[in-house]
Amino acid sequence: MSSFRPAVLALEDGSVFRGRAFGADATIAGECVFNTSMTGYQEIITDPSYCGQIVTMTAVQIGNYGINAEDAEASAPKCSGLVVRELSPIVSNWRSQLSLDDYLKKYGLPGISEVDTRALTKKLRVDGAMKACLSTLPISDEEAIKLARGWRNMAGTDYVKDVTSRKSYLWSADDAANFNTPYMPVGTTMNAPGIPTKHFKVAAFDYGAKHSIYRKLVRHGFEVHVLPATADAAQVHELKPDAVFLSNGPGDPAALPYIHKTVTALLPEYPMFGICLGHQMITHALGGTTFKLKFGHRGGNQPVKNLETGKVSITAQN
Repeated sequence: MSSFRPAVLALEDGSVFRGRAFGADATIAGECVFNTSMTGYQEIITDPSYCGQIVTMTAVQIGNYGINAEDAEASAPKCSGLVVRELSPIVSNWRSQLSLDDYLKKYGLPGISEVDTRALTKKLRVDGAMKACLSTLPISDEEAIKLARGWRNMAGTDYVKDVTSRKSYLWSADDAANFNTPYMPVGTTMNAPGIPTKHFKVAAFDYGAKHSIYRKLVRHGFEVHVLPATADAAQVHELKPDAVFLSNGPGDPAALPYIHKTVTALLPEYPMFGICLGHQMITHALGGTTFKLKFGHRGGNQPVKNLETGKVSITAQN
């Protein structure tokens, strides 16, 4: 662990949390949210759904198994900053290639540790997600609060444009090992070691998709043609797909009228399925509306009750 560097997290309500800096020397602003997952910090910070957000991990120690290239959900971190109670001083995992500290340094993202994340999480649960400033540079409390209050609102802002692919492309398997799993669909045949035969062509809109989604689609026999969020219905028609997939992504689903228009045009023509933001795009295309939750659901242990059966499932949400 390097020598002590102070860091500060300031919220728009004037609250200030002090701690120890890790990662890059930087000052950033964003929406402060919390995630209740016990593991998976690498997948969280590289998930494009967290674009524009400062993520607080509620698990007590973060960073203990390091970072590896295979578990990233994007080519680089997508959140704005990271808040933890304790940054593990030791990285212990045979797959680790980099410490969390070095990984954030590499991509210019600041982190703060030694924060009372329990108190911070309780504040966000009571008052809702807040605009915040995280700085690992010398900065006054007043300046940090001012930067937090001056940051653009998440509601009404198009963040998809910051994370979508710039052009269309065919998703290819990372390597055969990603597909050699014991839970391959019944009846799946293989056309190469560990890679299933492609049965269906899917047009996948990238609103900030996690790479694991594409991997799983390929594993289930889909040929995945990725389209940028700005692609229109005509570009989908050219592909002649068997289905259309709408990915996860960041920001306000109501601030994306160009996507609503495209999805509305495609709904009568193709089977369509989505995840996260993709579900919300279908909602708007069908004439529904969305609103921002007070603090959202982020974590791998979110309970959902089926009101018809009484069954409760534990789900992963972000």
